Amino acid sequence: MRKNKIDIITLGCSKNLVDSELLMRQFQLNGYNVAFDSDKVDGEIVVVNTCAFIGDAQEESINMIVALEEEKKKGRIGQLYVMGCLPERFENEMRQELPLVDKFYGKFNWKNIIADLGKSYYREHADERLLTTPPHYAYLKISEGCNRTCAFCAIPLSTGKHRSRPMEEILSEVRYLTALGVREFQLVAQDLTYYGMDTQQQAALPELIERIADIQGVDWIRLHYAYPAHFPFDLLRVIRERENVCKYLDIALQHISDPVLKNMKRHVNRHDTVELIERIRREIPGIHLRTTMMVGFPGETEADFETLLRFVSEMRFERLGAFAYSHESGTYAFQHLPDDVPDEIKQERLDRLMQVQGKISMESNSKKVGQILRTIIDREEDGFYVGRTEFDSPEVDHEVLITKEIQLNPGQFYHVKIDDAEAFELFGKVINQ
Repeated sequence: MRKNKIDIITLGCSKNLVDSELLMRQFQLNGYNVAFDSDKVDGEIVVVNTCAFIGDAQEESINMIVALEEEKKKGRIGQLYVMGCLPERFENEMRQELPLVDKFYGKFNWKNIIADLGKSYYREHADERLLTTPPHYAYLKISEGCNRTCAFCAIPLSTGKHRSRPMEEILSEVRYLTALGVREFQLVAQDLTYYGMDTQQQAALPELIERIADIQGVDWIRLHYAYPAHFPFDLLRVIRERENVCKYLDIALQHISDPVLKNMKRHVNRHDTVELIERIRREIPGIHLRTTMMVGFPGETEADFETLLRFVSEMRFERLGAFAYSHESGTYAFQHLPDDVPDEIKQERLDRLMQVQGKISMESNSKKVGQILRTIIDREEDGFYVGRTEFDSPEVDHEVLITKEIQLNPGQFYHVKIDDAEAFELFGKVINQ
């Protein structure tokens, strides 16, 4: 066990990562040595930031905590704290099942860890973070919670109602991060497009994006996650007109069959969804759309699924992820709908959907062969550099593998000519600047 060391382990989404980075900075200000997702967890304090999105994520969090309890029994770590979405929903149960955890903290009271350790919380540094990403990009959380009532989603059970962060606070954080060298910002929220509706009674996301784009040092802004209903169309003008706003939008659609959408309580239908996608592509030529689809929702028939397959084939999303429905306690679907699609059918549909998307992705990437794309370098690996275009978000999207013909610097932009393509990777070389 290493004295004065704190290990932070983060599971789940990028929004959780932001919380961990904020907490890490406070620990650092208090004189601790902080390690993030270390290969060797041996701190006198260990903090696990948990996810409760679906059953698999919950199981991963629990397995991690159980493993750390064993390390604590052996004296290899000291105090063990658990924070985030899982204790926000299940703290009472976790207290019973995980007796070696010293204390649990929910999604919003994790700052109390500092006081409980007898240390100071530095409010004047409240927006400062110890970045865990490469130094040239960061995630920027603009709100918490969600006001949507999707039948399948357990996230509001942990995060509560939507709460927009003050705009000036967000802008201050961007200025702080650009001063550290951050050039690329991934804006994240459970629902970006609801930003401002709770505080200004109007969609304020377009204004926020424009003001971020005006800050010197901001080279790329990328948007995750929009909601299809009540979409703020002025956002399309901002994406189209601002050169440092990536021609990229992550908009989770979940399904397209009207009966399934109704049961999901998505408050949108197929017709409106198609019109939205067509308008986005019409107003922003060349935009790359990322979406997420769900298969196996209660009541989904083979006909519903075939409707989804045809829709994906017709719309040709440049980026698409999918997952099988998980029957989550506390949700509307758990309480009112039977989980009646067998697991093997869910998996078979998921496989078929991703096979269709793989072909679309291959065809989309093949069209980039011969093009020259502005690319940021993320890292160097054996034999090549790894970069991304404006159409690719870190960790979830495609990468560009660049031959080592000249020295390249991570965090810098280069013009790369694409020589070859696979379904989820591009290959190229830097041309003369």
